[in-house]
Amino acid sequence: MEQQTPRLEIRNLMRRFDGRAVVDDVSLRIMPGQVTCLLGPSGCGKSTTLRMIAGVEMQDSGTIHVDGNLICDTVFRVPPERREIGLMFQDFALFPHLSVGDNVGFGLKIGTRAHKRARVEELLDRVALKQFIDGYPHQLSGGEQQRVALARALAPRPRIMLMDEPFSGLDNRLRDGIRDETLSILKDEDTAVLLVTHEPEEAMRMADEIALMRDGKIVQQGAPYNVYTRPIDRAAVSFFSDANVLRAEVRGALAHTPFGQFLAPGLPDGTWVDIVFRPQHVRIDFDRAGKGPIPTAVDGTPARAVVARSRFMGNESLVEFCMDHDGSMLRATVPNVFLPQPGTVMWLTIRRDKCFVFDAGK
Repeated sequence: MEQQTPRLEIRNLMRRFDGRAVVDDVSLRIMPGQVTCLLGPSGCGKSTTLRMIAGVEMQDSGTIHVDGNLICDTVFRVPPERREIGLMFQDFALFPHLSVGDNVGFGLKIGTRAHKRARVEELLDRVALKQFIDGYPHQLSGGEQQRVALARALAPRPRIMLMDEPFSGLDNRLRDGIRDETLSILKDEDTAVLLVTHEPEEAMRMADEIALMRDGKIVQQGAPYNVYTRPIDRAAVSFFSDANVLRAEVRGALAHTPFGQFLAPGLPDGTWVDIVFRPQHVRIDFDRAGKGPIPTAVDGTPARAVVARSRFMGNESLVEFCMDHDGSMLRATVPNVFLPQPGTVMWLTIRRDKCFVFDAGK
């Protein structure tokens, strides 16, 4: 079976500023209709990667290909306006002196006036703004301006859409709906999408594939479920959610903790490891026998802890504990309302199948 050609492929992209590698050997393949999220903290090289693909920044080495054709290396370069790549940014950058319709049609260079008008009307109808075709951007809300910006970017039928934090300026109440609407339209247009974000929730909601970026490198790449449930290191766990960390020493391929022993295969005796687990995978019991309010499948040894404080967070409660064995703090989340008083003694166990064991020296 013949392998499908990626719509967008970047190979070994490098970009240095003042001798420092801001983008360091980054490679990606995105198929038609696929949404890939380049996810990472501010300053990790995400936006620089996007600018190189768009053609507004030149790489120091590496190549960029569209539908199998080279569009840029360090010698040959297709100009940005001929790359058939759409751009969406946090700043919608609508032209205030142009009508909504003229904004959407701004990038349409080919076709009759009637043909262009029909394309503008089609897109505005898709984003439920056709009635504003003769209005102006200042008459629209932020969410409506975002949808106009999307329609404008899609008007020339780009093969690729680059999106740099496009939803971060929106009110939380609007964001989810507009993200879902945008994703639906892009999928229908069979556009390959590279979305840059620093928000794990946004990446999990929108992406077919996540490329986790750190210090200029892609450190892990895969489907959202795999990246979340099989993190490459402690930092990857912490980037997606709060995490508890137990430090333990390995003896006989086992890490010994107050919660029992954890498998640490391949690590020599004397190695220190970090056992990382998320707050939702802590079980809370009122006594050591395990007759508590939260029955879940766990194993291991119960460890004694004292409630430091508890807070209701809306859909869940967050309980912070001071551990008896070393005075360290540990956090647990519980569905609905669970607010034990500070000073309450409780017993904690950890879901063994939800723990990650990493060499603490790496």
